[in-house]
Amino acid sequence: MSKILIADDESHIREILRVYFAKEGFEVIEADNGQQALLKVEKDSPDIVLLDIMMPVMDGITACEEIRRKYDIPIIMLTAKDEDDDRILGLEKGADDYITKPFNPREVVARVKAVLRRSGGFQKLNDKRKIAFDGLSIDRDRMQAIAWGKPLTLTTKEFELLYFLASSPGKVYSRNQLLESIWGYTYFGDTRTVDTHIKRIRQKLAIPKNSSWDIDTVWGVGYKFELKNKVPAKK
Repeated sequence: MSKILIADDESHIREILRVYFAKEGFEVIEADNGQQALLKVEKDSPDIVLLDIMMPVMDGITACEEIRRKYDIPIIMLTAKDEDDDRILGLEKGADDYITKPFNPREVVARVKAVLRRSGGFQKLNDKRKIAFDGLSIDRDRMQAIAWGKPLTLTTKEFELLYFLASSPGKVYSRNQLLESIWGYTYFGDTRTVDTHIKRIRQKLAIPKNSSWDIDTVWGVGYKFELKNKVPAKK
């Protein structure tokens, strides 16, 4: 049984979601502010967190950042339509995705299931267990990436996205293809989710100008892991 934490200061939203998730066999935990959500995460160890942005005591953005500092559990932000900047900020602070209010509870359940499928069992994308390039090594079994001699602190989605791109150097993937492959859905996805995760990965990689590889943007299409006149090291 999967355990979900629903953090929202609107009791009727928590009640509706609780009913739908309970019907799907989830154990539901609730919080009505960000600070309480932090305590619930520490105490109850949920498998996934639904986190509203606008909450008293501690807002969802701050709570997301605090949770991500200690835990690598999936976080989905709940946002209003006019909170576009907050949605992007939430992704930058470590959220895996966001859902816009008002929403269909069935769609929320479907989205959560998709995220759990990806985070709960990293699907076998290909037979490469380890990938190595100059200054970069990726170990799929350990879910570990090392760049320039230092381990990277990546969320599950960041690791999966980096691994997926690096597994097929030179291949261009559209944003929708990456949504489908990494997040496990297409219709619900927003391509800005991909853009924000790529931005965070690049920041953490800190790729020098003389690197033999890079994550390139293919304008109007998507992204690719590009090699620059060198072949990957063998493992």
